[in-house]
Amino acid sequence: MIKVCSLFSGSSGNCIFVSNGDTAVLIDAGVSGKRIEEALKSIGESFDKIAGIFITHEHSDHISGAGILSRRYKIPIYANSLTWNAMRPFLGKLTPDLIRHIETGREHIIGDMTVRPFPIPHDAACPVGYNIFIDGKKITIATDIGHMNKELLSNLVKSDMVLLESNHDIDMLMTGRYPWPLKQRILSDNGHLCNEMAGKTVAYLAECGTKLFLLGHLSKENNFPELAYQTVCNALLEKRINPTKDVYLDVAHRDRASKVLYI
Repeated sequence: MIKVCSLFSGSSGNCIFVSNGDTAVLIDAGVSGKRIEEALKSIGESFDKIAGIFITHEHSDHISGAGILSRRYKIPIYANSLTWNAMRPFLGKLTPDLIRHIETGREHIIGDMTVRPFPIPHDAACPVGYNIFIDGKKITIATDIGHMNKELLSNLVKSDMVLLESNHDIDMLMTGRYPWPLKQRILSDNGHLCNEMAGKTVAYLAECGTKLFLLGHLSKENNFPELAYQTVCNALLEKRINPTKDVYLDVAHRDRASKVLYI
C-alpha cells in the first residue's frame, strides 16, 4: 500500500511525503527541518525510511530545508544539473555522496520506487514535476505550472493520484494588492496555474480514470481553499462527474499535514 501526504503546500513552503512502507521519499523540502520533522511525526513517520529528497526547482519555498535535512540525516538530494547549479549556493556544504544528479525524462530507481521527472513550464532553471511508480501504481506531483499543454498533460494521464496546482483565482489576483509586474509573472506561461485551468485538468484526468486528486500550492493572497475546491467541483460536475462519489478531491494545507491518502 502506498502512503501519500502533503506535509506543506504553498508559497511559504512545500514538502510531499510518499512511501510504500519500506522506502519513502520527500518531494521538495521548502520549510525548516524542524517543521518537517514535526509534520512527519504527526502522520506517524520519521526520517528513518526517507531514502531521498527530490527537488522540483530551486525556489526557496521548495529547498529551504533540504540542505540541513540532508546533512543531519545523511539523505541524498536528487535534482537535475541546471537545478543543482541554481540551488547549490543556498543549501550549504554537502558531501559528494549526498549530491545526486538526475536527468529529466529518465527513470531513476530508488528502493522499490521508480521516479521519473518531467518538464513543467515555470520561471526556474529547469523545473520538473514527478511521476512515482510503485507496485503498478502511478503518483504524480505537478505544481508551479505556468500553463497546461499536451506534453505536460501526457505525464499526468493514467495516474492513480495527482497533486495538482490550483494557485489563484484570476479575479482575486487582478483586483488584489500585488504590483502589476508580479501579477504579470503569475499569469504568464511560466507562472502559476489558476483554479479554472486546474478544474479543467482535473475533469479531463477524471474522465481518463484518475480517482484521487489533491489541489496544492494555493496562493494566500489570491485564493482560498473553499474557492479552489468549488471551482474544481464545478468543472467535474460539468462533465457529469460527482466530486464526492466518483472521485476523491481535497485541498492541501499550507501550514500542516493534509489528510493521508492510501493507494
